[in-house]
Amino acid sequence: MARKSIKISCARLQKEFEAKGKKMDKWVRVYHRCKLCGRSRGYLRFFQVCRICFREYANKGEVMGVKKSSW
Repeated sequence: MARKSIKISCARLQKEFEAKGKKMDKWVRVYHRCKLCGRSRGYLRFFQVCRICFREYANKGEVMGVKKSSW
């Protein structure tokens, strides 16, 4: 199983599906998503944002301990 996904058992979702008359599997796969834009790819787990949002915040200086490198 990939690191970016977690399998959980969710009773609340199962009740919702039963109320609609649909059948649901026992396990539901949950993916990490960016807190700002909802993007699922390029997710940085430590900051809980995608790479694009992280770059924007880092360039503005809003991420502590991160600065743009120059050669």
